[in-house]
Amino acid sequence: MKLYNTLNRKTEELAPLHAPEVTVYTCGPTVYDYAHIGHWFTYIRWDTLIRALQVSGLRPKWVMNITDVGHLVSDADEGEDKLEKGARREGKTAWEVADFYTADFLSEMKSLNIQEPTYLTKATEHIAEQIELIQKLEAKGFTYAIDDGVYYDTSKFPRYGDFAKLDLEEQQAGARVQYNEQKRNPTDFALWKFSPKDQQRDMEWDSPWGKGFPGWHIECSAMAMKYLGETLDIHTGGIDHIPVHHTNEIAQSEVVTGKPFANMWLHSNHVLIEGEKISKSLGNGIRLKDITEKGISLEAFRLHVLESHYRSQSKFSWESLQAAQNRLNDIRAWADLRYQPSADTMPEELDLLFKSTREGILEAMQDDLNTPVALATLGKLMNYMSNIPIPGVEGKYTDGTLAFLDAVFGLNIANRPDITDEQKALIQTRETARNNKDWAASDEARDKLTEQGIGLRDTPHGAVWYRLR
Repeated sequence: MKLYNTLNRKTEELAPLHAPEVTVYTCGPTVYDYAHIGHWFTYIRWDTLIRALQVSGLRPKWVMNITDVGHLVSDADEGEDKLEKGARREGKTAWEVADFYTADFLSEMKSLNIQEPTYLTKATEHIAEQIELIQKLEAKGFTYAIDDGVYYDTSKFPRYGDFAKLDLEEQQAGARVQYNEQKRNPTDFALWKFSPKDQQRDMEWDSPWGKGFPGWHIECSAMAMKYLGETLDIHTGGIDHIPVHHTNEIAQSEVVTGKPFANMWLHSNHVLIEGEKISKSLGNGIRLKDITEKGISLEAFRLHVLESHYRSQSKFSWESLQAAQNRLNDIRAWADLRYQPSADTMPEELDLLFKSTREGILEAMQDDLNTPVALATLGKLMNYMSNIPIPGVEGKYTDGTLAFLDAVFGLNIANRPDITDEQKALIQTRETARNNKDWAASDEARDKLTEQGIGLRDTPHGAVWYRLR
């Protein structure tokens, strides 16, 4: 499998350290508010990575974190913790806010058919590991304390700017007055923040440096290395994580271990709505419930995500989402062909087309998760089958194809139920009436089927039914 590695800015062959196991870490949500579709684009894409690894015969060991403390409203380690901000907004404790939005995130994750990670880890449950990692950095001389916390001295890590290709001299020259003047360098980041002396936080812990809470960056390093080892095969996240969060993870992790933190870094690009990034401040943070309230299925949203490459700057619109729903309806109707009246043979040409389709989809997925090409490959098979009699038997290569497609795309098409015997009888009644030119009886049967959500498409080979909803 080839993947685009942000570390080297090129596509490289995946070489797991302990194949067939592949260790994967995904930066998860900060649970202070509802997730919007920009978040879900990213998590569907990383679920697709896991699926691609699985159908390639590999065994992913996947960790996703839940950030329930330590993520400040500013990447410059200023402002309040997002959980504390959420608590103040809702009149709850930070713990209550974290519990509520974690549960909501997990519920929506399931509704999108995103697989459950091997480990779903919470920052608040790994405070000891984070403190231990900070102590190791302190012992190596990479930390210093100022009034508001313990910081990492980025000037002591010569490769600090390499990953994001940062111009550190320019950042130093352009440091603004509002930056914490006690910091030695503008890029230094908080490892441990002290609790305010005049108040008690909902979330705070004792530490060797005083009561407080961990910084956002330290949690990912601590939890990733606890469950996946000192060097990960793949680290994933959003493209916005490159210049700060992931750069900081590398700096703190590699100082402690002396090893690469991750051999491959994958990043999902932004999603735009009317040319703007999705953000709550712009009021364009569309949620999953907004989609379902418009009568569009979440499988259609998932398909819409797969229609663009994870490294492309994707564009979301309601029109494109409706087009994805229409495309999904076509895929579902094609999957339902297995229940239709059919011929008693399997043309060899079609059987071989199934084989080449599966091979083409796998090849596309192994080519840096090229989901648009994978879907186009499926489309060619579907178009071919719209013009031939439906085969009534499984071929050598058709068997298990729907399960394979579900394993790759996660669209839930393999286990769709057949229509009822009563509905099949209505279809036969209509066919008989049509053959007898009894148009009134034919229309009556068709109308009854429509009322039950069943549409009909007349072909030279007979009527084909499909679900209208």
